[in-house]
Amino acid sequence: MNILYQKVPSYLYEKANTIKLVCFTALFALIFINIYKPFNSENWYHVSDFMFFLSSSVIILTGVLVVVISRIILFYYAKKHAISYVKYGFWILAEIFFMALFYTGYVLSLKENIDTVDLSKAFKESITNTSLVLLLPYAMLMLYFSWQEKNRQLQAIGNEKTEQNLKYNVVLFYDEKGELRLSIQRDHLLYIESADNYVVIWYINKKNTAAKFLLRSTLKALESQLSETHVLRCHRSYMVNFDQIKIIRREKDGVYLELGVEGVPDIPISKTYSEKVTQWLMRNAK
Repeated sequence: MNILYQKVPSYLYEKANTIKLVCFTALFALIFINIYKPFNSENWYHVSDFMFFLSSSVIILTGVLVVVISRIILFYYAKKHAISYVKYGFWILAEIFFMALFYTGYVLSLKENIDTVDLSKAFKESITNTSLVLLLPYAMLMLYFSWQEKNRQLQAIGNEKTEQNLKYNVVLFYDEKGELRLSIQRDHLLYIESADNYVVIWYINKKNTAAKFLLRSTLKALESQLSETHVLRCHRSYMVNFDQIKIIRREKDGVYLELGVEGVPDIPISKTYSEKVTQWLMRNAK
């Protein structure tokens, strides 16, 4: 089937992304008209740059109402009808056409004498500039929405794989690109330490000693992946496998976790995570 007649991804017209598109397009248009000054806008008013900015803001935001109305219609239309790439393309062309009409009418309203040449020239110029005002931010946002959706899908796949492997007492670690980098038996995992844009995963190797593995990821990402395990965040820089905890020790400067493995330091529990750790221990106390 020709890709042009396939249905466009729903994230292109869903509510949250539609709001982002309208806001970003309005901001882009405002910056565009103040820097590039299309439509002979420098001749609209003989005022200071600041007053021109205020005046152009009102005009741009009024013109963007075309996009607002169009996207509201598209949002409700898509609930009952399939939107193909061809149809979506024509929808954008219609937005350009009607916004160009608005700006053409505004530019010509500032002139006392209007003839056919002026009308044709103004409309052609409006089509060109409106295409830039809409197509550039649209293209950037489409790329961003596509990247955002792929990240969401990768996260969903990672969570699904994590849930499946928990049944076999295996913890899988994926890097930021979603590639499997390390597989550890759950009872061999010790703790995870933050290291800038990486994490250091400490585990018990075949020689029954502590070993480490450097993974490009973040504790925040791993915290989400391991939310159903006994690997818990206890500090801004540490996650610990609580199956390995031998002693929880309170000192004057705080609370520490002892894992009882040679070469492994005591892991602190920060005040930020102390309540979360306490609640977890109470729920899982035997």
